[in-house]
Amino acid sequence: MAKEQSPSAVFKSYLAEYNLTASRVAADIKLSQSSIRLLIGGKLKISVPIALRLAKYFGNKAEYWVGLQTAYELAESAKDPKLVPILKAIPKAKKLEPKTPKAPAGKAKAAKSGRRTAGRTAK
Repeated sequence: MAKEQSPSAVFKSYLAEYNLTASRVAADIKLSQSSIRLLIGGKLKISVPIALRLAKYFGNKAEYWVGLQTAYELAESAKDPKLVPILKAIPKAKKLEPKTPKAPAGKAKAAKSGRRTAGRTAK
């Protein structure tokens, strides 16, 4: 599995490429400076609202930013020592044949002969 680049590293590369400061980005995208610092430090995940802001700001798609975060989390979770044995023990699902309901014996005969049995009253 290829090592996924952290969203914070990608965000830092955008800051460098555009020669931007954290405070400038914070002001421009209407997010607190502390949130930007947490994002840079990898302590804040890229949520959908943040992804929408970054996409608008940098001229790309929100799916790009959300995808970075998701790919990184998947890669990290796949290495989790508590999760790895659980994942190994989970079997693959097998398709089961659908169950066909069996008609009661009296109704089956009536259905074959075309007679109706429902609604009859004893005389």
